[in-house]
Amino acid sequence: MKFLVTKDLAHSTLLAKLMLGVCIALFFYLGLDSVLHAYILGDNLSEITNTLYGNVDAFIEPILIDTLLLQVHMDLFMALLSIMILSSIYIRLFREKKSTKLLVHLVFIFGLFAPVFLLIAYFTSLWAVYVWLVNFFFWHLIGLGMLLAIIKKLLFK
Repeated sequence: MKFLVTKDLAHSTLLAKLMLGVCIALFFYLGLDSVLHAYILGDNLSEITNTLYGNVDAFIEPILIDTLLLQVHMDLFMALLSIMILSSIYIRLFREKKSTKLLVHLVFIFGLFAPVFLLIAYFTSLWAVYVWLVNFFFWHLIGLGMLLAIIKKLLFK
């Protein structure tokens, strides 16, 4: 951001509005990403296991490996992109708080492990599905919390 005259958001209302717009878009992305995963993989544990492993009794075939790899590839890319944007804005606005470092580390860990454990769950067993669910849930929950804090700070200075 070398092109900015000042880093103070009070003097740059355009930058504050741009950051607010990006955060609102990321907020909708995280919400719709949860809806997408519920639609593709299922919204409860039995649907997720049926999608990943299939079900002989119900004549459900497991998800194809190329479909899963494509989903994991998209998840890794979008998670990395959104986490980088989210973290950079959060660090800029909340660098003096002690919890900033912890939140940024947690969102990175949970966000990047979620797609990896989805792939591991396909090749292993139910324990990896639980680990994937925990990582996916917490990365979205922490991300949404960080976004709400950013939006609150930008709207109500």
